[in-house]
Amino acid sequence: MNCPNFSLILVALLVACMPSINLAQQPVKEPPGLAASPQPDPAAREIAAIRAGSEAFVTAFNKGDAKAIAALWTENGEYIDDSGTIFVGRDAIKKVYAESFAANPGGKIEIAVDSIRLIGRNTAIEEGRAAAVLANGGDSGSTNYTVVHVKENNNWLMASVRDASVEPPAAVSSAADLEWLIGEWTAEEDGVKTTSLCRWVVDGRFIERAYTTTQVDGSTSSGVQLIGWNPTEGHVQSWNFSPDGGHAVGVWIPQPGGWTSQMRGHTGDGELTMSINNLRMLDNNAYVWQSIQRTVGGMTLPDTGEVIWKRQPVKK
Repeated sequence: MNCPNFSLILVALLVACMPSINLAQQPVKEPPGLAASPQPDPAAREIAAIRAGSEAFVTAFNKGDAKAIAALWTENGEYIDDSGTIFVGRDAIKKVYAESFAANPGGKIEIAVDSIRLIGRNTAIEEGRAAAVLANGGDSGSTNYTVVHVKENNNWLMASVRDASVEPPAAVSSAADLEWLIGEWTAEEDGVKTTSLCRWVVDGRFIERAYTTTQVDGSTSSGVQLIGWNPTEGHVQSWNFSPDGGHAVGVWIPQPGGWTSQMRGHTGDGELTMSINNLRMLDNNAYVWQSIQRTVGGMTLPDTGEVIWKRQPVKK
């Protein structure tokens, strides 16, 4: 049995039980004697149980404990890698994970769950994205995953896991396809205005996008993005540096009429961030940008609206 790539096998996991974000919402105080005891939501309780099992999975994965990982599957559970190879049963799953850990010691995982859906009393489906970080700090790629959970003897276990690697088309071989971005752009939404200046840097090998955002009250913040070709991974890649001290790396995939960038990074406070940014050209002087499937520290954020960027005339 061949050992699957580390970046592909990691998708067999579920979402980690990530820390929640304080939304600074104050509870409404009821007069004495009128406050009703909150009733537990059965569906929320089941989803929480699935997340608890996921936390155990992530802990075992980051320790390289293949036996503990296999125990989270059903006895005859299956793992299907992106090539269609099927590993059935806890023994086979334990072996394939042990081989992967031996080949890539010290590797870690980072995950963003996109949805968990209960489709019955004892069945749930989870979909999400995952990325592996090797012990030397390298990034071994991103994957999408689907997990079928079943409840057996009051415990949620994985019955089937399928992964799919995220591969950019081979036709793109440089950042030159983004040359149309060169110039000055502006966008405005709800009174918040952002300007960006895109220019070639480092002897024309990277595009630098410097941006400044002006809030309604006049306060400003700025950041910078570099876009270039990653020859090792074979795709266009971006490096973002935000005003809060955070950073993110994006894998850019060409789409009909535009691009999709799969972003993964951390805030200035160290919270994991993931999103998918879509960029669609309207013409040579305008494009639409939107960020979807956003998470911060495991908390799902709403999609942004579609923002129209307009090219500014060249100043004489």
